[in-house]
Amino acid sequence: MSEKLVEEIKRGNEAAYRKLIAEYQDMVISTCYGLVQNKEDAEDIAQEVFVKVYQSINQFRKDSKLSSWIYRIAVNQSLNTLRKNRIKKCWIKLEEAFSDHYAGTHRQETGPYYQPHKRMESNEGMRLIRKAIRELPTNQRTALVLHKYEGRPHDEIAEIMKTSHSSVESLIFRAKKNIRKKLVRYYKGSI
Repeated sequence: MSEKLVEEIKRGNEAAYRKLIAEYQDMVISTCYGLVQNKEDAEDIAQEVFVKVYQSINQFRKDSKLSSWIYRIAVNQSLNTLRKNRIKKCWIKLEEAFSDHYAGTHRQETGPYYQPHKRMESNEGMRLIRKAIRELPTNQRTALVLHKYEGRPHDEIAEIMKTSHSSVESLIFRAKKNIRKKLVRYYKGSI
């Protein structure tokens, strides 16, 4: 299916290009948002991604999946935006990226089992986790976001990040270890 779509886009078929956008738009915006933490920036970057896809469709090699190729472009465009604008501060509101993803999982705020103090502890814990993720090196953060929040398998992340499967495993392992260290330091300091 994607092979035919790519060929149609290469021939200049605008309907095929619109179909590609419709199919991958949510994925691209979600990925960009996970990295830049700003909805408007993510939407702008997504537009740039699809322009880049259109401009470089002839360079697409069929040895990778179309979705992986588009993910790679989205990640690169997002990281370029972060570098260019020096907006590491975008990670301050990481909860917004994942609140929709987890909508409804902690929503029971009434009834006999509602415990406001538990909700506050949970919110504080999430804030600390988001802060720890923000402070990760870019490659660890990227691998972790793609795996944990986008649900991408290690092989696809390796393709997106242009690295090996074992490097992805290592990046995710180190990211989790660094997050744990930060949380342990915080909780030991607060006791």
